[in-house]
Amino acid sequence: MDIKILHIDSNNAILMRQLQELGFENHEDFTSSKEEIEAKIQSYQGIVIRSRFKIDKFFLDKATNLQFIARVGAGLESIDCEYAISKNITLIAAPEGNRNAVAEHTLGMILSLFNNLNKADREIRSGHWNREGNRGHELDGKTVGIIGYGNMGKCFAKKLSGFEAEVLCYDIKQHVGDANAKQVSLKELQQKADVLSLHIPWTPETNKMVDAAFIDAFTKSFWVFNTSRGNHVVTADLVAAMNAGKVLGAGLDVLEYEKLSFETLFQEDNTPEAFRFLLEADNVILSPHVAGWTFESHERLAQVIVDKIKAKYFSEYE
Repeated sequence: MDIKILHIDSNNAILMRQLQELGFENHEDFTSSKEEIEAKIQSYQGIVIRSRFKIDKFFLDKATNLQFIARVGAGLESIDCEYAISKNITLIAAPEGNRNAVAEHTLGMILSLFNNLNKADREIRSGHWNREGNRGHELDGKTVGIIGYGNMGKCFAKKLSGFEAEVLCYDIKQHVGDANAKQVSLKELQQKADVLSLHIPWTPETNKMVDAAFIDAFTKSFWVFNTSRGNHVVTADLVAAMNAGKVLGAGLDVLEYEKLSFETLFQEDNTPEAFRFLLEADNVILSPHVAGWTFESHERLAQVIVDKIKAKYFSEYE
């Protein structure tokens, strides 16, 4: 098979090995600039990426022989998808590969925040034994609202099935609810939810979706958890709502301040005031965009990509 694939990010070794066993020719380039990659991309039929740089129209115009773009992850926001599709380039992602990891991480954040585990651990290490100040909340009896009911949302709802909690979901697609979550309107979710968990892709419609008006539309004070993309939440509005008591706490695996690559946070000289609040607040738990990045999902993501590339060339997968 005369198919050359360029890998521009490191991934689990099984990806390269299995593609080679299938007869694909693999090349690695983890260090060249976007411009240097553009200068040679016409020689490749496939490219495997994570998030090192954006695959835009200019890049795609240079990629005159490209047949597929495979992203080892769930989202495709770093790719100009519409333009790629217009050039008959197949887009491949792997949301199946890390949905379990994201679901477990979200549940872990909820249980940790509800039970003050991080706060209590810090206090004990500094010599404070504060039982009353670390009295927790139970998830049982709460209403959990999930926005985005695809791979991630469905897997998270399944994890919640062991709790005596009501689970609601909202999605732009109709008829996606199942035995683990009742599909409702956004208005009903905002009226009933005690907990909000975001499991949505980044799109122009979801950009900065959780702003002051969105938060104010909730009937009850509630907790916010975001393991999808940082730009869904306006951090300053979230912090204002926390100060007002409308948001009771937040678990954020992703932040508005992240760079596109997800590998760095921000380079500004001054830390944003809203971020300083998050760093200092006891009712906030943060992690560095690792919800979907477990040891197991690292391998599973690679395997899903291999399987889909294989299907494209050895079956009728599109």
